[in-house]
Amino acid sequence: MMTLRQNRISIFIICVILISLGLVMVYNSTALMAYEYYGSSAYFFQRHLVFILVGLVISFFIMLLDIETLKRFSKPCVICSICLLILVLIPSLGRRVSGAQRWFHLVFFNFQPSEFVKVAIILYLADFMSRKREKIKSLTYGFLPPMLVVLLCFGLILLQPDLGTAVLIFAVAIFMLFAGGARIKYIFSLVLLAVPAFTYLIINKPYRVRRIISFINPWKHKADAGYQLVQSLIALGSGGLFGVGLGGGQQKLYYLPAAHTDFIFSIIGEELGFLGAGAVILLFAMFIFFAALIAFQVRSSFSKLLILGVVSLISLQAIVHIGTSTGFLPTKGLPLPFLSYGGSSLVFNMAAVALLLNVSREKERI
Repeated sequence: MMTLRQNRISIFIICVILISLGLVMVYNSTALMAYEYYGSSAYFFQRHLVFILVGLVISFFIMLLDIETLKRFSKPCVICSICLLILVLIPSLGRRVSGAQRWFHLVFFNFQPSEFVKVAIILYLADFMSRKREKIKSLTYGFLPPMLVVLLCFGLILLQPDLGTAVLIFAVAIFMLFAGGARIKYIFSLVLLAVPAFTYLIINKPYRVRRIISFINPWKHKADAGYQLVQSLIALGSGGLFGVGLGGGQQKLYYLPAAHTDFIFSIIGEELGFLGAGAVILLFAMFIFFAALIAFQVRSSFSKLLILGVVSLISLQAIVHIGTSTGFLPTKGLPLPFLSYGGSSLVFNMAAVALLLNVSREKERI
């Protein structure tokens, strides 16, 4: 069996490859738009590079911390993230874009607090469940306290509104509670209650209903609600086995909206073909595999739960993004980890991996 160090190096290399490919694809998919709107074809590329550097600095800081310090940071982090979710909803503080109020406009970039919440919740749940192992099967003392924190974050993110991110955080929490030893009947009951709630949230918003309808038959709605999915499928179909060549794609030329964020996998499929897209999927599968090996090798429950949370977060985002791009899931704007353009998402995904790599050094510290 591979050692912890070997597994850690493997994950690091995989992330470097994905981030490097993302840097290339961000430039490739934004050069024309950047030149037209900002006068420089490297506008988005340069910003993305800065985000990578910020992510590296934060990741380096995380790697310097020991496990006990990480645990002490768990509560302050989740409290801070909740406060930010509240503040971003205040009109004078939060920035509203296309009807959604999800960002703080800072000097250089927009900061999305829900991305911070993803990492803070994982850290908080790992710490809570590792400390409350004897009480985790209790509804009052083990299940409800962390779930109330998760539901509070869920509700605040819904108010932005951002159903996709809210559901993602809820799903990661369910995985962690299950792995942490919470009673199945509590989890099952919560999921049963969530089904009608999610159904209501979808049917209550006409644009969400249109997404579901267009998902069923996108070609029938190719001029309106199904436009993005149809253009995404055209991009993937045009790529064939080997792709049209890096830089040779047509869908990024204003045919496919959000080509550098929500549909960057489609551009990869068009220009690098089935082999290139398949390689990306393989890299994510390898990430999950090596992270799972680390989870089995570390001793503390905190480390195991944190690793599970990070793997769930990265893999679910990748599954939803790829599923959306290929038409297997309804259209939902989630970035592809490490590859899509987006400062907050990239920085905090890098921070999440840094947490994983940090706790994987557990045996070396003992």
